[in-house]
Amino acid sequence: MFEGLIEQFQLIKRKALGYGRITTSELDGVLRDIRISLLEADVNYKVVKEFIEGVRTKCLKIDLSKSLKPGELVIKAVYEELISILGTNPHHIQFTKDDISVISLIGLQGVGKTTTAAKLAVRYKSKNPLLVPADAKRPAAVQQLKILAERVHIPFFPLQDNSARETVKEAKEYAHKKSYGLIIIDTAGRLHIDADLVRELVEIDRSVQTTYRLLVADGMTGQDAVKQAEMFKDKVGLQGAILTKMDGDARGGAALSIVRATDVPIFFICTSEQLDGIEVFYPDRMAQRILGMGDVASLVEKVKGIEEKIDHENLRKKVMKGELDLEDFLTQLRAVKGLGPIRKLASMIPGVKESDIDEKEFKRVEAIIQSMTKRERRKPDIIDGARKRRIAAGSGTTVADVNQLLKQFFYARDLLKKAGQGNLSDSIPFRL
Repeated sequence: MFEGLIEQFQLIKRKALGYGRITTSELDGVLRDIRISLLEADVNYKVVKEFIEGVRTKCLKIDLSKSLKPGELVIKAVYEELISILGTNPHHIQFTKDDISVISLIGLQGVGKTTTAAKLAVRYKSKNPLLVPADAKRPAAVQQLKILAERVHIPFFPLQDNSARETVKEAKEYAHKKSYGLIIIDTAGRLHIDADLVRELVEIDRSVQTTYRLLVADGMTGQDAVKQAEMFKDKVGLQGAILTKMDGDARGGAALSIVRATDVPIFFICTSEQLDGIEVFYPDRMAQRILGMGDVASLVEKVKGIEEKIDHENLRKKVMKGELDLEDFLTQLRAVKGLGPIRKLASMIPGVKESDIDEKEFKRVEAIIQSMTKRERRKPDIIDGARKRRIAAGSGTTVADVNQLLKQFFYARDLLKKAGQGNLSDSIPFRL
């Protein structure tokens, strides 16, 4: 996410921090680099202009030439202005207590509305959601939503009389009878906004009294997403936006433009193709990622999700006794993989870029362990030369790869045992 923009801002940050003293000339140079980076990321030119002016104003209020750490003050000003254009505060769905909440997903064809509808249903499964198709012109869209609903075990309301208006109206009546707490409507998409689409969206809104009209926009489209937000806001009204495909080569233009240019807040970003790949959009966390400061808060939240899958007490006892085995390691590796691509998780750590992580290495390790018998995983000490050759052949690796994994595992196991027993210093060859 934002890989190119992050790299550019890393260079700018190093440049700013390298100055022992910053004059107006140096500040102009830093701001010029930022302007070029933002424009290359397809950020709206008006937003870029406001951003640069905002940073300059903040910096000029401080006498940078007399500051001991002028570069840090410049980066602080950039960070604060990034948060400002991204929306300052996160926005959350507020559910009504006395009536069914209705979320209508709006957007052009191909932006990912149908998949996003399923993702929202998974996220708010505790609200007992009902997925409703409202695309009478594309039967494939209705079928896709039905398939996704079945996959995640979410109730699906079929299209009625080939009419979006009648479908949503009957769906709300049905939801009242069955005590559903949330309706998610997957509206029709077009290649462009036309009068028929606008009329249909207005009819849907009047029929069910929509709680939230959320624009679903492709995060890779840059300024086009801003134009879509402006038009939909003007024609039907919007409460917020969801940016999809943020796990791809999104340059960042949409996220950095849409809030300031259209006054439409970003509620969520979609970070993977998996149906749990949707996150609340936090402006401060996104600003941290862009500046290469990581996103530890989001990482901690993701890690909490796998804690229940691991028997911590049993694991602690095995570590203390030095009995940790490759079966334990494989269990933890799979739990971490369940959170999403390792590269995405690593990018949340300060100073680590997605390009620094080799996903193939994790796949190689998993393949080697899976090629072992259950007895070999539980007792890796029995793995001799013949076993290593068989494991290497079965995993498509070399004996050297197997040796390296075992060596690293034995070293880590010994280190963890000594750390648990308070004898970590015994494994350190010398002391400072």
